[in-house]
Amino acid sequence: MQTRHFLAVAAIGSIANAAHAQSSVTLYGIIDNGIAYVNNIGGAHAVQASTANLYGNRFGLKGAEDLGQGLKAVFTLEGGFNGFSGRSGQGSREFGRQAYVGLSDARYGTLTLGRQYDPLVDTVANFSAQNEWATDYAAHPGDADNLDGSFRINNAVKYVSPTYAGLQFEALYGLSNQASAGNGAGFSNNRAYAASASYANGPLNFAVAYLKLNNPGAANNTSGAVSGDYGGTLYVSPQSGAAASSDAVIATGGTYAIGKATLGAVYSNVKLSYFDQTSLHLDNYEINGQYQLTPALLLGIAYTYTDGKSNLLSGTQRPRYHQAELGTNYSLSRRTSVYLVGIYQQAAGDAKNAEIAELDQASSTNKQILIVAGLKHSF
Repeated sequence: MQTRHFLAVAAIGSIANAAHAQSSVTLYGIIDNGIAYVNNIGGAHAVQASTANLYGNRFGLKGAEDLGQGLKAVFTLEGGFNGFSGRSGQGSREFGRQAYVGLSDARYGTLTLGRQYDPLVDTVANFSAQNEWATDYAAHPGDADNLDGSFRINNAVKYVSPTYAGLQFEALYGLSNQASAGNGAGFSNNRAYAASASYANGPLNFAVAYLKLNNPGAANNTSGAVSGDYGGTLYVSPQSGAAASSDAVIATGGTYAIGKATLGAVYSNVKLSYFDQTSLHLDNYEINGQYQLTPALLLGIAYTYTDGKSNLLSGTQRPRYHQAELGTNYSLSRRTSVYLVGIYQQAAGDAKNAEIAELDQASSTNKQILIVAGLKHSF
């Protein structure tokens, strides 16, 4: 009797251990806070508490369940927050950074459904200095190309292929959740679609991606593919303040590692059209480099030239921007680091006022300087 009881307990324990081995849930997060100095905001200098600089603050859960024969169920729930006030980010959403569930198979790829990053953010953005060491302030003007991930895609269905000889493909469709064919409405009203291809082989990494938003600024559909966090100076017409009727981005970039150094380049083309029949085109050209001086100390430098064309009802304007970044990141441990980054932007052409991205506060002149220092901890 005692032997049978022992065997039964052992069998139950084995089943429980097997189930535990087949499933996993991970709690994780990042908090990144610092202090920023700006030499000119509307004619005055400022010293500000600055959060989510090097990495976006987050608190999340992710998990996987083994369904057998190589198939897994996966999920991620991830919320952003302000590290100084504690308030939720991304339009006060509880899980505003990511919220999705899906199926994954090493042979066939991964299919996910929910609020997700677009393929540009997944691929090309990784080669930009802003996502490596230069902080969000180093984003291209207005983050109009979304390489800094200023907005996510709601109602998204995304497929990521397995890697074939270094090649990987992504495709995403964000539903409008609208069926009416009425004036200014319809299936395409506030929808998104995107795709990318990436390649990795030793020291070389490369990607190209495309994103298209239809009626992203539609006031009559706030439950579509983008809402709440789709906003900023460049997403409305400078002529009348009209919202964007179309937003198309094509971007490419890559890096090449040579010993302790990594050289990178990124190009993005943005075409924004507005409901008042005006438009804005931006070409961003970025070169960057980083050097791992010691296992703990990273040095970085970058330069971006932005060439713009604004088609207004009153005529054409050619705004241009030059932006340079210099920074360093020192790892105190595997999870904790400190950083110091300086950014200089100069407006040229028909652009009269410098305005560093994410700061969203213009200088009274064509020049603006920002210096930010901070501490990042991940868990």
